[in-house]
Amino acid sequence: MTQISASELEVMEVLWAKPGLAASDVHETLGDERDWNIRTVKTFLSRLVEKGALKTVEDGRRYLYFPVLDEAEYKAEAATQFIDRVFSGRAAPLVAHLADSRGLTKEDIAELEKLLGELKK
Repeated sequence: MTQISASELEVMEVLWAKPGLAASDVHETLGDERDWNIRTVKTFLSRLVEKGALKTVEDGRRYLYFPVLDEAEYKAEAATQFIDRVFSGRAAPLVAHLADSRGLTKEDIAELEKLLGELKK
């Protein structure tokens, strides 16, 4: 699996939401959340291209960036690796930890109950 840093993941999130942006567009989108300069964003974009997570398409004098990695597949694999590494591959301790540390809303509990009901079938 392609290893993506937390900062690179923020860039990926922007491009998963809206593929085909130029570096300046990614920078502008992240502007409210991060105080990164354009060179920092371009560095992350270059790293992601080198890792095979993004591809570029020339558009005049600039490049447009498109995700190569599927968002759902990447997140599923990353979650599996995290659970394997931190919780010995077991989901129950993860859910228990989340419930203890963050609390579960009524909506969270309802979603978990629905998921468990579907899994029991």
